[in-house]
Amino acid sequence: MIRIENLSKNFTLHNQGGTVIPVMAGACLQVAPGECVALTGQSGAGKSTLMRMVYGNYLAASGSIMVGGLDVARAAPRQIIALRRETLGYVSQFLRVVPRVPTLDVVAEPLLSLGHPGDDARARAADLLARLNIPRRLWSLSPTTFSGGEQQRVNIARGFAHAYPALLLDEPTASLDATNREVVMTLIEEAKARGAAILGIFHDEAARDRLCDRQVDVTGFTPGLAA
Repeated sequence: MIRIENLSKNFTLHNQGGTVIPVMAGACLQVAPGECVALTGQSGAGKSTLMRMVYGNYLAASGSIMVGGLDVARAAPRQIIALRRETLGYVSQFLRVVPRVPTLDVVAEPLLSLGHPGDDARARAADLLARLNIPRRLWSLSPTTFSGGEQQRVNIARGFAHAYPALLLDEPTASLDATNREVVMTLIEEAKARGAAILGIFHDEAARDRLCDRQVDVTGFTPGLAA
């Protein structure tokens, strides 16, 4: 479902005379349907960079990033937008939403954008918010007013609203209490069981050991860090 081949990335420092810094070279990995693969490596090794390239936020210098049948490295913006809407979900560490939109609609939005009936989309959103212990009295409020932990759980609910065939997870259990951590791990296990291909960053070692089928150390793809 996700296949990365010979991927490289450079950053150009335009405010420093156009200096080019190679940050990734020769990255290769695959994630099959129903598999969860963890990206590992020291801080600065390129885990987040690789995830952002898969999601289409960063352009690749060379190589390919196949998600389903689309090469993200060469896709047009409209193709990436469609991929994100239908195929590739991303749960980041930070919630970014339009202010004043009620939490229930924030979580339902991925389904609404696909044309699901409003009642069905909001019912799915309500189920996820309840599972993640977001009090019902908050559902009509904007999550921009919530605590950091509440925002993280809203972000997770939004990321799992639609049954994405592929998922990117950036520290999904970080800073959660034991009860909500267990809920999130169960959601990930359910996604694997339905065949989602999951690529993630898990600094929570116990969660990584439980959820991930393999680990890929990105240090080997990082110029200056690779042995």
